[in-house]
Amino acid sequence: MATDGDALESQAAAAAEAARELREAAASLVACRSADEDALRRRATALDADLRRLQASLSTLAPTTLDKVEEELERARVTISDSDVAAFLPSKRNGKFLKTFVGPVNVRVARKEDKLRVKDEYNNYRDRAAYMFLLFPSILLLLRWWIWDGCLPALAVQMYQAWLLFLYTSFALRENVLIVNGSDIRPWWIYHHYLAMLMALVSLTWEIKGQPDCSSKQRGVQLFLRWAIMQGIAMHLQNRYQRQRLRTRIALGKAKRMDVVAGETAGVEGQLLLLYPVLFTLQVFEGYVGVLLLKTALHGLASEWQVVVCGILLVVMAVGNFVNTMETLMLKLRFKAKMKRAKSRQDLSRQHQN
Repeated sequence: MATDGDALESQAAAAAEAARELREAAASLVACRSADEDALRRRATALDADLRRLQASLSTLAPTTLDKVEEELERARVTISDSDVAAFLPSKRNGKFLKTFVGPVNVRVARKEDKLRVKDEYNNYRDRAAYMFLLFPSILLLLRWWIWDGCLPALAVQMYQAWLLFLYTSFALRENVLIVNGSDIRPWWIYHHYLAMLMALVSLTWEIKGQPDCSSKQRGVQLFLRWAIMQGIAMHLQNRYQRQRLRTRIALGKAKRMDVVAGETAGVEGQLLLLYPVLFTLQVFEGYVGVLLLKTALHGLASEWQVVVCGILLVVMAVGNFVNTMETLMLKLRFKAKMKRAKSRQDLSRQHQN
């Protein structure tokens, strides 16, 4: 008569045999899947190389056929990069910034749905940051008059600078991850966030002086907070405009769903008429705050090295933002001119047919 021990022994042996069979089945499935993935990867790589070769040959085409060929190539690129095929294309390596924070870990997401979730979270984070850009400095400036007798306490300003350091660091990390996963983000905005991180780090060590003569000593801080409020307004406008523009480009097959910021090639004219003046005003004011800080250091009103560094960084960021905005505006104007030429050729073709 079998004992309980014999029964358990036979069950354990059966479980071990089932585990071995499951391991072999899993290994066989992985091997088959690996072979299929290698075949798809070779096809995707070959197609990507063909698209690059065709793109390099566009200069030999006549203007009458150039626009049509460019459009077909763009649709092909969007088709493969905005689908699960993108997982089989050669992946971008982590940049130095990303390696510094996460090491050589592969942050590329395989599934298309997960990639879109990463991008949506980034967009939501930008929206929350825009609200904070409005709320945080507004509260500081209001409390300055209501509670602090016109003089900002050092701790409150340093808390705000610490938040800016965290914000721009998280922006840079998220955008580097998006680039690895196929998003199209202009390099300047990454560099801009690096400069903003440096400025926030430097300003954390900046001694915020109080009474006497608090208003003149803290003039640069007050102007910086007002600039931050304008930055929040601009971020709101940009977020709304870019999403509408991107939806239009995706519907036309001219952009990937993973794209975040691209050329200003579509959108609502009324928003553009409001957005660009706000952006240019913001950039001029940013440069003005930087020049003001440099003047205070030059005249000896504030001799700290942090004043000079922050002033230089603000001027550099203002100039870089202005140049990038002008390039974007020129790209949009060239796109409009191209569309008009294409429409004119279509009208002439119809007239000849009639």
